[in-house]
Amino acid sequence: MEPANLRFLRRLVTLLTAVMICGVLVVIGLLVTRLNRDLPPLPERISLPEGVRAQAVTQGAGWYAVVTSDDRILIFDSLSGALRQTVEIE
Repeated sequence: MEPANLRFLRRLVTLLTAVMICGVLVVIGLLVTRLNRDLPPLPERISLPEGVRAQAVTQGAGWYAVVTSDDRILIFDSLSGALRQTVEIE
């Protein structure tokens, strides 16, 4: 016959193992769903040059930046949609 403390400890370890397994599954599920999302659509007022495809988009205060498939970063004004700056990636 087991002492009560040992039985409690065994059940506690089993419960904690189950909680850890569930936590790992939740983290894996969140990573899979977050990483498989498409890029957000570009605002309509921003037009990319012909033959250029967006690889990443980010937004700041008053500007949008688009990383293009030809290794450039195009920075647009968020109000007018005008191209502010082009940065070449080496």
